[in-house]
Order: sequence, then C-alpha cells, then structure tokens
Amino acid sequence: QVQLVESGGGLVQAGGSLRLSCTTSTRIFSLSSMGWYRQAEGKQRELVAFIDPSGHNTRYGDTVKGRFTISRHNAKDTVYLQMNGLEPGDTAVYYCVERPSMGGRNLWGQGTKVIVSS
Repeated sequence: QVQLVESGGGLVQAGGSLRLSCTTSTRIFSLSSMGWYRQAEGKQRELVAFIDPSGHNTRYGDTVKGRFTISRHNAKDTVYLQMNGLEPGDTAVYYCVERPSMGGRNLWGQGTKVIVSS
C-alpha cells in the first residue's frame, strides 16, 4: 500500500546541509509531477518544492528559495531535495508527493523528520 518512501532525514546543525530522497513504486513516475511538502508541529503543511515530469520546470516555496534544490532521476524513480543553509525554522516532517499528470489522486509518502538545531 505504501508506494512512496522518503529517506535522508536526521538532525543537523544550523547552516548545515541534508539531502532527502523519495523513491516511488507507482509505475507512473515518468508521467508524474513530484513535490516535497513539510509540516512542523502545530503548523499547517506547506509547499517546499515541486518539479514537473521532464525535470526542467520547478517551483519553490518562498522560505526555501535559493537554499533548496529539487531534482529527479526518472530511471531510478527517485526525486531528491538538496537542502543547504538549513535553519531552525526548517525543522519539520518532510513528505514526498506524487501527482499523476493523467489526473489521478495524489500519492503521499510517510515522511522523514528533519531537525535543525540552533
């Protein structure tokens, strides 16, 4: 039932870097936009980054623009989130989402926790 699996979370000091990975087994990865969202304790889920099926078009949340980079490797059915210059405000559970271009329901991973210490 679980079709998206995130990895790479952990504890890092402010100013450090972390790379998250998300691998999908939906078999429609090349036709899907992929994204990363995050949710901190007591706060709403927010967009981090999104990437289209080609990998050429991306979108970022304002708070991470210039610090985070989303990319994908279609042959590996994997999307990445490179996070640089991490701040305590980046502490959250990060979720991978797959949005099929054919209009199917969005598919979510279980999340990976990122803690940034000050």
